[in-house]
Amino acid sequence: MNNRRRITGVVTSNKMTKTVVVEIKRVFRHPLYQKVVHLSKRVKAHDEIGCQVGDQVQIVESRPLSREKRWVVETVVKREIRTADAGVEAVSAADVDVSTLTGVEAKPEAESPRSDDFSRSEEGGPA
Repeated sequence: MNNRRRITGVVTSNKMTKTVVVEIKRVFRHPLYQKVVHLSKRVKAHDEIGCQVGDQVQIVESRPLSREKRWVVETVVKREIRTADAGVEAVSAADVDVSTLTGVEAKPEAESPRSDDFSRSEEGGPA
């Protein structure tokens, strides 16, 4: 094994070609105040494997590959299984009604006057 640092993190973006953004979370207790401190850092890593958003990956430091890339994805520790978002599909589909999305039947709304239905009073109103 070599002396390179190896860190695990979660892929938060894979929209670039052969590059992923990995969020590294660190939780520790403050030495003086004993409060739990949550820190996170986002780094860009070179990806030849083809990671998806949500994957837990192990990255290893490398020589500078570009202006911001200093890490390479070594292995995928845990794959994230993502399903299609039903809310986005349902909004675009015209044949889906609200009750199938929420599971709640829509109440019939009572007839209420709207602000554009009010007409000016004929008795002494401004002309």
